Amino acid sequence: MKVLLTGAFGNIGTATLEELLLRGHQVRCFDLHTKAAEKAAHRLRGKVEIVWGDLRRPQDVAAAVQGQEVVVHLAFVIPRLSATGVSSEDDPEWARAINVGGTRHLIEAMQAQPQPPRLLFASSLHIYGRTQHQPPPRTVEDPPQPIEHYARHKVECEEMVRQSGLTWAIYRLGAALPVRLVLDPAMFEVPLDNRIEFVHPRDVAMAIANGLEDEAIWGRVWLIGGGPRCQIRHRDLVENVLRAVGVGMLPEHLFATQPYPTDWLDTRESQRVLKFQRHTLQDYVEDLKRALGVRRYLVTLVRPFIRWWLLRKAAAFTARA
Repeated sequence: MKVLLTGAFGNIGTATLEELLLRGHQVRCFDLHTKAAEKAAHRLRGKVEIVWGDLRRPQDVAAAVQGQEVVVHLAFVIPRLSATGVSSEDDPEWARAINVGGTRHLIEAMQAQPQPPRLLFASSLHIYGRTQHQPPPRTVEDPPQPIEHYARHKVECEEMVRQSGLTWAIYRLGAALPVRLVLDPAMFEVPLDNRIEFVHPRDVAMAIANGLEDEAIWGRVWLIGGGPRCQIRHRDLVENVLRAVGVGMLPEHLFATQPYPTDWLDTRESQRVLKFQRHTLQDYVEDLKRALGVRRYLVTLVRPFIRWWLLRKAAAFTARA
């Protein structure tokens, strides 16, 4: 199958690309030409077709879409850890031009094809807003109540996809963390008792790859989370990750108290059809340790400085809140 993968060198994109190649698909990668993306692409020379471009430029998108059977649209500016280096919440109009405008360009380019490809759009559990006061889990029938620019962009794009006239599927993803050292001060924005559904990036990739090979996915919205074993509290996530990288847990009073837009998901139907849930948070922690290798010991050596830096960031967040 000829698959266009946008955001191919991002967190989910990298895992999805590996899975699609294992299954023998012909993958065309579309991404911004950055140093990090160039480094990732260099390892794949001869295995994939690479098209550098910008979703804001219709001509770039039209060239990428041409001749494809399926488009998996992952590229999006996110609230934290964005490959662009800029948060969707810090510059929402710029982010909207990429997120919403770029998705519009993608849909229009697909519609213009003699045989329009199918579209799998990656959305997010963030669209549900603050739901900690509601009994879990969230379902596909729950109304979106986005509170972030990022989540509003996702909701707007979901509606565009539905109204496009294309054959489509929407995946609302749980919390899929990159398997690399990330000490993001945004961790303090989430209360420790906040419900959150973890999903390993490789399980998201499996859901995407299995979905492309199953006619049942089209015309429906799917919740992609790790399942009951990955329905955790933010405390579980923070403690396990900080311990794994050698930093250790931080004082509880530093974390926010206002509910954050994450929750547990009802993935029973998704798992029944897509059969993708294989990894737990502990699997992720072990993968993280392996990825860090000897650097874990280096982190231990500078642990006091890292903790000092994180505590300063937490204090700055508390002052803004």
